[in-house]
Amino acid sequence: MSKGKTSHIVQSLLVNVAIAAAKSFAAAMTGSGSLLAEAIHSTADCTNQVLLLIGVRGSRKPPTPQHPLGHGREAYFWSFLVAQLLFSLGGMFSIYEGIHKLLHPEPVERFLLGLGILGFSICLEGAATISNIREVNRRRKTLSFFGYLKATKDSDLIVILGENSAAVVGLALAISAVLAAHLTDDSRWDAAGSVGIGVVLIVVAIFLAIEVKSLLLGERADVEIECAVRDIVRAGGPITEILSLITLQQGPGEVVLAAKVRIASTLQGDAVARAINEFEQAVRDRCPEVRWLFVEPDIEP
Repeated sequence: MSKGKTSHIVQSLLVNVAIAAAKSFAAAMTGSGSLLAEAIHSTADCTNQVLLLIGVRGSRKPPTPQHPLGHGREAYFWSFLVAQLLFSLGGMFSIYEGIHKLLHPEPVERFLLGLGILGFSICLEGAATISNIREVNRRRKTLSFFGYLKATKDSDLIVILGENSAAVVGLALAISAVLAAHLTDDSRWDAAGSVGIGVVLIVVAIFLAIEVKSLLLGERADVEIECAVRDIVRAGGPITEILSLITLQQGPGEVVLAAKVRIASTLQGDAVARAINEFEQAVRDRCPEVRWLFVEPDIEP
């Protein structure tokens, strides 16, 4: 990901503000538990996307003596917080509301209004999800779609895709629940829809938390970076071998790389320093995302 790119976040935020307002109005007018669950979900999504923007902005801050490797992981912290809010504010509250409606059924009123708002919402959420999928396809290169979701370091895009996908599934459940409640004249279907929406949100939140936790703890950078670095070394050159190589994803578009390299025995003094400097420049030219680079020399036996 290009560091600081936020267009997909802003797009989803604007969509969710409109949807949250529409759903809240429809929930108040119809008394539908499924619509209320969806209104809470969209409101939570708005909050989450504001948090993602805070995270992206925070990750741009320059290094300081207290944080010499920069603040890149701040984006991962806020993404992890979003997953927790999706679990609690979105998932658990939707399940609570569904159980409440099951125990204390209330008729669903103004059926057509509720269905119209849900249809409007699923069109907007579907368009946002398709836009996210296109962005994933643009970034994944040779990886499969799901392989990219597992391997990517772009936590903000994965969170937004997860939220929007969950919203589409949740809206489909809400439409089915409201239709079933209307056709059977049994509002318990509507309550069951609210519980189903909560379960979907919890599953997505757990997936996002697991993925972002790995980045937050410190995850290896893309394997392509290691391959590109090893490809720089040529037999007979001043650096003859890479003895060990460690990469760490420090934030969106920021990688820390540490390498121990074998230096040709014919090199001494300033020639060793020049060889390392040339190697570092070659690494940065090939892999511009490598921001922090530490090279330790060794010599041939």
